[in-house]
Amino acid sequence: MDIKLQKSELQRFENLHRYSTGYINLNPIQRGGVLTPEAREALIEFADGYSIYDLSPGLEVDEIPLVKEFISEHLSKFLGADIAKFTLGAREGIFNIMHSITKPGDTIIVDGNRHYTTITAAERAKLRVVEVPNSGKPEYRINVEDYEDLIKNHKPAMILLTYPDGSYGNLPDAKKLGEIAKEYQVPYLVNGAYSVGRMPISMEAIGADFIIGSGHKSMASSGPIGVLGMNKKWEKIVLRKSKRYPQKEVEFLGCELRGTAIATLMAAFPTVVERVEKWADEVEKARYFSRELERLGLKQLGEKPHNHDLMFFEAPVLYEISKRHKKGRFFLYKELKKRGIVGIKPGLTKNFKLSTYGLKKQELKVVVDAFKDVIEKYKTS
Repeated sequence: MDIKLQKSELQRFENLHRYSTGYINLNPIQRGGVLTPEAREALIEFADGYSIYDLSPGLEVDEIPLVKEFISEHLSKFLGADIAKFTLGAREGIFNIMHSITKPGDTIIVDGNRHYTTITAAERAKLRVVEVPNSGKPEYRINVEDYEDLIKNHKPAMILLTYPDGSYGNLPDAKKLGEIAKEYQVPYLVNGAYSVGRMPISMEAIGADFIIGSGHKSMASSGPIGVLGMNKKWEKIVLRKSKRYPQKEVEFLGCELRGTAIATLMAAFPTVVERVEKWADEVEKARYFSRELERLGLKQLGEKPHNHDLMFFEAPVLYEISKRHKKGRFFLYKELKKRGIVGIKPGLTKNFKLSTYGLKKQELKVVVDAFKDVIEKYKTS
């Protein structure tokens, strides 16, 4: 079999573009991951494979002096944790914790708004999952007190709370759940993929044993990269060393993350620390945006008043337009893009989620006006 590749066949890969640069981007996955100017410079500086090792050739990543200082003295403090660690991403960090502190067949309790990767991580670790149901439409709230009876009945090996969830942007009472976890002496993991780096949050303050964050979703970093914070009591279990290679951590395969994303996260960190102190402004902007879209006939689902930049909308007026528009359900994406706006998934009109994080009030007004213009253009045609 001839497997020789011709360069002419591969040239279409040489000039990749996103086709969204310069637009107002509403994508919840990307809003908190927009690189700072300093992170963008670091991206170029450390773009070559493994060039992070040039900071101190021959050492493990978390033993490179500058990286070690960042993790032990700054990142851990930021997370409110005794110990901090880089991971490949939030989902990998969740699995690392599940795999290290539980055994196959154990039960864990998670919130009903959990990300799908919480379930796949549990499946990979061969765990039984019990879910705390949400309140249903329209708010889909998680009442953390509902964990208590399930803890009594199932004696879980750990509990997990998604804070906030990635669908509705709801923020359950994480501190109250920490009190429940302490009372029943059950390990408590917080999935903060959409909170760590966007808003003030401290593992210590909410009484968690572990906290997970996402650099590329919420810490102005290229990805994939995650951060993990933990109490010192778990160090020997989660960071246990190989018997044959005593400097290598088993759960992280020696060294889980080793690349450019580290440099971008570190370079963006001073800005990230500063911006979480302005969280009240982000909440105010999100509430403003929600009110304006609801005036146009859309309906924001999830908690009200809303306390996060990630929001989920039902849009019956847009859905009705899509039924008769020649572009069908893709009309909204195309109409918004013509107006300089991207980030809502192509093909969605009946409902969709978006984020206002980091956008200026004037940019949000542009988005509101765009929705208004689209609706007025087509609602009677």
